[in-house]
Amino acid sequence: MKWIEKYTNTIVETVSLLFVVLFIYAATSKVMDFHGFKVQLGQSPILEEHVVWVAWLVPVVEYALALLLLVEGFRTMALYGSFALMVMFTTYITLLLNFSDHIPCSCGGVLESLRWKEHLIFNMFFVLAALFSILLSTDRPKKIRFK
Repeated sequence: MKWIEKYTNTIVETVSLLFVVLFIYAATSKVMDFHGFKVQLGQSPILEEHVVWVAWLVPVVEYALALLLLVEGFRTMALYGSFALMVMFTTYITLLLNFSDHIPCSCGGVLESLRWKEHLIFNMFFVLAALFSILLSTDRPKKIRFK
C-alpha cells in the first residue's frame, strides 16, 4: 500500500479541520465587528456598490462551508466550495494590489496583521491544500491490471 493511499483520509480530514477553524475564526471576526467589516468593504473600489449583500454573504458562506466540512457526506462538495472561496479571496487581493491605490483589509483578527505578500502566501497555501484534498477525495477510476 502506498503512503498516500494509507493517509488519504487523514490528510483530507486534517485539511478540512484547518478550513473549519479558518472559516469559523474569520466569519466570527467579521460578525463581531460587522460595522468595521462593512466599512472596510465599502472602501474597496471593487466592492463598494455591493457592500451590504457581500458583508452578509461572506460570513454566511464561511459558516456554511465550515459546517459542511464537518459532515463526511458533504466534505468533497465543501472542499470545492472552500477552494472556490479561497481562489476568490486570492484573486480579490491580487486585483487590489495591482490595480488599486488604496488597499483596505477586511480580514479581521490575526489575519489583519499579515502583510499583503504574507497574506497571499497564506491564501495560496489554503488554495493548494483544498486542491490536493479534492484530488485525494474524488473517486477516480481504478487502474486496470492484467495478469
